[in-house]
Amino acid sequence: MSDEVQTQPIQVLPPPGRQTRIRQAVGRVVDRLVAQRQATVDALVPAPTPLKPVDLTDDARVTQVLELAECVGDVVLASGSSVMDTLNHVEFIASTYGLSHCDIDVTYNAIRISADRGSSLPPASTMRVVHHRSLDFTRLAAVDRLTRRIRREVVAPEDAQAALDTITGAPHPYNRWVATFGWSLLAAAIGFLVGGGILVAVVSSIATALIDRTNRALNRRGLPFFFQAMAGGAIATAPAIALATFAGSVEANPSLIVAAGITVLLSGLQLVGAVEDAITGAPITAAARMLEVFMMTGGIIAGVALALRAAEMLHAVSPAIDMYSSTDITNLPLKVIAGAVASLAFALACYAEQRALAAAGLSGAAATVCYLFTQHAGFGPVVSSGVAATVVGLAGGLMARRALTPPLVVAMAGITPLLPGMKVYRGLSALLDNQLLMGLSQLFAAFAVGCALAAGVTLGEWVARFLRRPRILLRFQGIRRPVLAGDR
Repeated sequence: MSDEVQTQPIQVLPPPGRQTRIRQAVGRVVDRLVAQRQATVDALVPAPTPLKPVDLTDDARVTQVLELAECVGDVVLASGSSVMDTLNHVEFIASTYGLSHCDIDVTYNAIRISADRGSSLPPASTMRVVHHRSLDFTRLAAVDRLTRRIRREVVAPEDAQAALDTITGAPHPYNRWVATFGWSLLAAAIGFLVGGGILVAVVSSIATALIDRTNRALNRRGLPFFFQAMAGGAIATAPAIALATFAGSVEANPSLIVAAGITVLLSGLQLVGAVEDAITGAPITAAARMLEVFMMTGGIIAGVALALRAAEMLHAVSPAIDMYSSTDITNLPLKVIAGAVASLAFALACYAEQRALAAAGLSGAAATVCYLFTQHAGFGPVVSSGVAATVVGLAGGLMARRALTPPLVVAMAGITPLLPGMKVYRGLSALLDNQLLMGLSQLFAAFAVGCALAAGVTLGEWVARFLRRPRILLRFQGIRRPVLAGDR
């Protein structure tokens, strides 16, 4: 054999282009803004060791498992998930460690567990009150990953609890001014989506930033959320009144500013969870959540009404509004981009991770396309909203199947561009003009659209659940286990 060594010529790669450098720079900025907590969680949880089922006679060990299950359910329920999803998470955590006979009661703000330990031992019971906090999709995604790891590796309860405490005790992944920018970007995108121009988008963005900072200050002083919603509705209306009064030569529709502001205020409400609870058999929690949605919406309407009445007292011009919506698909690329940006901005405002931002943008674009084409085909806004939401729910379930992001993130972000902010303002404007029938019709239409969005998301997640191949294999193998929200 020859001793000569054959070498391959060295290929010199060209320097990265401008677009590549821009993408790399944007990626670095996003990585700094979004805290990647998975490494921290994995570091706290050591390599798995074979665990025996919990000794039912050990009260301390049983209580430790129950508290771990309740803490996981706390994060899931506080994030707006349905009662059934929360119950499945709690049941799965408990059964993983051997507590397979548990009675679990999940209500609007409490989780109760009673574990049956046999006829010779009293049941172990515990309860946890859920305090609803601001949405943090990074916290929800980290708990979802931890739940998957518990399912995969049977992590020791004390290690899983330590990781969960780190997740729940961590601050938001980036500065609150970034979240304020997300809300402002959402308002600007909605302004373009409803047919406004650059002026409407800019004014809506500034008004929304003011709403967010004002409500944060009011929240620190303990003002109830109803009055915060009133303040938000009034602040959203004031710029539209000023524009209609002092800028008569400007070609812009000030009413679109109000519609964008109302849509932003509606986006944080737990409408999806309320309707899903009603559909899946949790009427008590559904009624409580729906009452909260009605109260917050009533606060928004009251704030807008107060601003309009104040404008009349000051002899200012109220923003005129068109009572009929268009079904054409003109400026389709702009509307699709606006829908994608709106969903991405909502996810950013709720402290989502980098992968969730991309998923939210895609779901918003898909929802906007489905809605516009379905409505252009002759269907009404209710059916169009339901079809678009079903696509969003299906996409969220399939993404969760690959462990990309929790389905709730995709669902809440995807339906944000379709929230009926314009219909709410139309109904309120008609009621203030003594057009009772028109006003009630528009408000009922807004309620119907909201229910269609939530029902469509629930249907889409249900379809995605039955497309899961692992579940089919488990069924043939005779294995039964709870279905987690992350499996959808």
